Amino acid sequence: MVATVTPLALAGCEERLSTVHPAGPAADAIAVLWWVMLIGAAAIFALVAVLLVMAFRRSEEHPGAEADARHERIWIKAMGLGFTLTVLAALTVWGIYIGERLLPRPGPEVVSVGATGAQWTWRFTYADAPGRQTEGVLHIPAGRPVDVGIESADVIHSFWVPRLAGKLDAVPGHTNVLRIQADAPGDYAGLSAEFSGPGYTGHRFTVRAHDEAGWDAFLRGEG
Repeated sequence: MVATVTPLALAGCEERLSTVHPAGPAADAIAVLWWVMLIGAAAIFALVAVLLVMAFRRSEEHPGAEADARHERIWIKAMGLGFTLTVLAALTVWGIYIGERLLPRPGPEVVSVGATGAQWTWRFTYADAPGRQTEGVLHIPAGRPVDVGIESADVIHSFWVPRLAGKLDAVPGHTNVLRIQADAPGDYAGLSAEFSGPGYTGHRFTVRAHDEAGWDAFLRGEG
C-alpha cells in the first residue's frame, strides 16, 4: 500500500526549515554547536581586529625597541596565538563530543524506517509495518528515537530535516543511518540538500510525528 502527498500538502511546513529552531534532541545539539562555534569565531575575529588596530597605532607612535618586544610577546604570541589556539582546540573537542552524541546507538525504544531517494520523490518503508510504504511523507512516533536507513535509487541525494537532525547523503548501493527524533507531534519539513540534477529544488518531503495512539493507528494501516 502506497500513500502519496501533493505539493500543496507540503506547503504549510516549508517555512519551517530553520536549523536554529530545533524540535528534537539531535537538532538541539546541532543548534547549540552552531551557537558555540559562532561565539568562538566572533571572539577570534574581535581579537584579530584589535591586533590590527594596535599594529597601526604602534606604527604611528614609533615606540622603542623594548616596548615593541613587550607588545609583541603579549599581543602576538600570548593573545594572537595562545587565545586563538585555545578557542579552536575547545571548539574541536566540543564538535567531537556533539558528533558522538549524534551517532545512532541501539536501544529498546528505537524505531527503524527506510528512506529511498529518487528523482524526484522519497519513498519510505517501516520495519514495524512490513509491506507498508509511503511516498512524500515519513511517519514516525513522537518522543522516540528513529533510525532512518537512507538509500538512493539513482544518483546521490541528501536527506535533511533541519528541525530534527543533521543531513546525510543517500548514496547508490549503500545504506547510511541517521538518528532523528521529534519532541512533539506535528509536521516537519524535509528536503534533499544536494544538487542532483535539474528539478532538485522541488525534491521535498514531510516528516509527520504521531502521538502514541496515532502511531499505533498508522501501523495498523489506518493512517
